[in-house]
Amino acid sequence: MREVTVDTAAELIEGGASAVDVREPDEFAAGHVPGAVNIPMGQLSSRLDELDKDRHHVVICRSGNRSDAMTDVLIGAGFEASNMLGGTQEWVESGRPVEQPQTSALTVRVIETPSLGDRSYLVHDGRVALVVDPQRDIDRVLEVLESDGVRLTHIFETHIHNDYVTGGFALAQATGAAYHVNAEDEVSFQRTPVRDGDVVEVGDRMRVRVLSTPGHTFTHLSYALVERTGAGERAVGAFTGGSLLYGATGRPDLLGPDHTDALVRHQHASAHKLADALPDEAEVYPTHGFGSFCSASQSEATSSTIGHEKHSNPVLTQDEETYVRELLDGLAAYPAYYAHMGPLNAAGPEAPDLSLPELADAAELRRRIEAGEWVVDLRSRTAFAAGHAPGSLNFGLDGAFSTYLGWLIEWGTPVTLLGETADQVAEAQRELVRIGIDRPAAHATGGPEDWSDQPLRSFETATFADLAAVRHHREVVVLDVRRVDEHEKVWIEGAVNIPIHEIPKRVAEVPDGEVWVHCAAGYRASVAASFLAAAGRHLVAIDDEFDNAAPAGLPMVGPEA
Repeated sequence: MREVTVDTAAELIEGGASAVDVREPDEFAAGHVPGAVNIPMGQLSSRLDELDKDRHHVVICRSGNRSDAMTDVLIGAGFEASNMLGGTQEWVESGRPVEQPQTSALTVRVIETPSLGDRSYLVHDGRVALVVDPQRDIDRVLEVLESDGVRLTHIFETHIHNDYVTGGFALAQATGAAYHVNAEDEVSFQRTPVRDGDVVEVGDRMRVRVLSTPGHTFTHLSYALVERTGAGERAVGAFTGGSLLYGATGRPDLLGPDHTDALVRHQHASAHKLADALPDEAEVYPTHGFGSFCSASQSEATSSTIGHEKHSNPVLTQDEETYVRELLDGLAAYPAYYAHMGPLNAAGPEAPDLSLPELADAAELRRRIEAGEWVVDLRSRTAFAAGHAPGSLNFGLDGAFSTYLGWLIEWGTPVTLLGETADQVAEAQRELVRIGIDRPAAHATGGPEDWSDQPLRSFETATFADLAAVRHHREVVVLDVRRVDEHEKVWIEGAVNIPIHEIPKRVAEVPDGEVWVHCAAGYRASVAASFLAAAGRHLVAIDDEFDNAAPAGLPMVGPEA
């Protein structure tokens, strides 16, 4: 039956069919057919593995229109499915019962740091709050506390982080909140130690259960949040740090190759521990996994539950050996600055100074460049190519600025920031303190004509189609600055691969001649081009998507060619 009435739908559901509500979560929460599962229509195609092919499925929306289209999706995928005509409107009008999930009195605020691919969390009950894995710039947390009118009493650290400098210690100093860190972590500051099995009461409504989940690090902890209500307790979710992520797990190789095999097996066991300890409806709140190199792989998901991860996450669907093999095979290089984060975090980093550094004029900027310091132009790659101070380097704020600057710089090298406005410089400072580069040596604002007492330098930008045309009549060097794992999948015939993070020390290895430099989208190519330009090379920066290379007629090589 492709279409069924409300009465027939009720009979099917009572007889064992499943009810699949394809409305948005807020609509579902307002009231739904008892026992229905909520899979929003935009997610249905990617979540088919959550549905049982041996059961009939009644598809439901508000009026029957969205569910009509989604019924076709299920039938096309081999499921038995029926669209409930009239939707929940007709269900309610017929006098049938609706179910409303227990509403929570807790508020979960997500504090995003998209430049690093991380999240911090602030949870409160209207009076008191807890924070998990705060970033270094704690003013963002303090602003949320003030706007929500709540008092911070507890801070929880899932692990000694490798990809950013924590704000936990500074936040505890600023607020007087208890700072919970694993008792097994060797740190040089006062903390409130916690261990596996501990329970921390936060106000009258929140209870946090500590779970040991090694894998990303040996001492990694996750925190299960329970809401206490008059009717009992409800598992809200788990703050999983670098353990269970959306469709992935945290990488196990950041402590060195000697520990990787042990950690990856711990990671598998820890994910299963979380899945067993929490109900399917519990939310998953990871710190990593939104672009962070701390994630073993990346996902586009922005939310998830334990139940969804059970059906979709390789760590929970694969046996241990398969998971270990596939995860280790997929690991790629990670930023060099990670090596400095653990020691900084174990020391208890203070709150950063975000005031602007001293101003530098053109003569001072030239002196710093000649001394081997980094003078960093924050403008877009297009603006930099059109004209820049000789010897300056381009790390635009419009890309993964702090990740690549932190990856390429020799730790401790003085940095001067060039921005069109003071706000640009301030934004760059904020990004840098998050990875432990605390005080720029100087700054300047305006444009390249203000930053140089010498003629400006420039270079051309082009597309892959331009490269294809040029190669027909003259020989050029094609420099691919993607990571090795990217390059080995598919590359332009004859291209030289020097990964972007190796460029500063390998500029001299770039073959003589006119250099056309590319990456996957243009940002890394511009960074590399700025180093080549500083070395006096004749170059062209390809500002184009690598997917356009083959259609442009360039000969491609590799397993994915």
